Amino acid sequence: MNTDLRDRTKHFALNIISMFVALPKKVEAQVIGKQVLRSGTAVGANYCEAYRSRSSVEFIAKMGDCLKELEETAYWLELLVESGTADQKNVAAVRKECDELIAIFVTIIRKSKKEESIS
Repeated sequence: MNTDLRDRTKHFALNIISMFVALPKKVEAQVIGKQVLRSGTAVGANYCEAYRSRSSVEFIAKMGDCLKELEETAYWLELLVESGTADQKNVAAVRKECDELIAIFVTIIRKSKKEESIS
């Protein structure tokens, strides 16, 4: 397993948890926060499943699940900031990491699909 990416997705989940804990206790913050908590912490779990996949097709599908969760997380993070529920400076580092992880997973999926089509 790529332990760097495993560690990075776990660190991302831990940062999501910390961000959630720091959110205001208002209803809207907690509702959106729980969505970002669910999707942001699912990335690492899905990555572990992708690594243990039994075929390249299953690997690509599970990596797609990771990407889906990251894109959903990005959406909820945008909502937190644009609704004024969370301050942009408190979310900026998590948003940056989310964007970087999206780019990494897109690259891995594209490369894997290309390799799958060759074999």
